[in-house]
Amino acid sequence: MKRLRCPECDEPILFDETRFEPGRALVFECPACNKRFKVKLKPKNQSETPDEAEAKPKGWLVVVENAFHLKQVIPLYEGENVVGRHVKGTKANAAFKTVDPSVDTTHCIITVKTDRQSGRPQFVLRDAPSGTGTFLMNTLLPDRAREIVDEGAIITIGATTMILRTEQPESDD
Repeated sequence: MKRLRCPECDEPILFDETRFEPGRALVFECPACNKRFKVKLKPKNQSETPDEAEAKPKGWLVVVENAFHLKQVIPLYEGENVVGRHVKGTKANAAFKTVDPSVDTTHCIITVKTDRQSGRPQFVLRDAPSGTGTFLMNTLLPDRAREIVDEGAIITIGATTMILRTEQPESDD
């Protein structure tokens, strides 16, 4: 899955780039503001640069809003992933769309590093700090605490529950 943002309203849009031939131009219409824009897929003969290889997601947050029944999948990349409510111009690079006022725009941070021995990604969670706190497996994280989280870990911010996945979740198409 590839994620891009509407150039007009900054709405995130996910699409499966493997369904289209490389080098093809695609036209999208933003579901939020109806702006139409074009994106050209990279031709197949262009090899990945080292930067692009590092830019592949190392994990995903499956965001399930308890009150609103809205599921979103947020990719997590090497380095700091600032998780929070999406607003235009947000500093959160792992933001999701919500109307939950108890989720801050920068609520928590998940740092992804590659374990030198196993070569697997390691996920470390901390509060940003936020107004309502960050819960890991139903326990409030203390101030300045950093917790290693694994596959299936349940993280709660505001009224929103997120599940950490190390394999890409299937879409609901």
